[in-house]
Amino acid sequence: MIQCKRVYDPAADDDGYRVLVDRLWPRGIRKTDLACDEWNKTLAPSTELRKAFHGETIDFAAFSESYRQELAAQQEEGKTLAARGKKGTVTLLYAAKNTEQNHALVLAQWLRSLA
Repeated sequence: MIQCKRVYDPAADDDGYRVLVDRLWPRGIRKTDLACDEWNKTLAPSTELRKAFHGETIDFAAFSESYRQELAAQQEEGKTLAARGKKGTVTLLYAAKNTEQNHALVLAQWLRSLA
């Protein structure tokens, strides 16, 4: 099972393996204070794509499509995380304020398609 959660939300027992999937460390959180098992920058959107989306140069649909193209180059890394999700819960941690349109949701959907 693969789920998404804001990095600012408290850790829960059912989170399983917690992976930070942002390229930048989240503001206001010390590295020693974040309960996460892995910081995976490889599966985060590129800096250019992230800036285009947050700068509203592109909409979420265009962002999602471009991000999936970037993820296509990371098949092996994705398969490793997807396999972990088959064995137990994987929680993708993200810092974005928008809980309905963010890269972690696109990543989770992509990982589920690999499983």
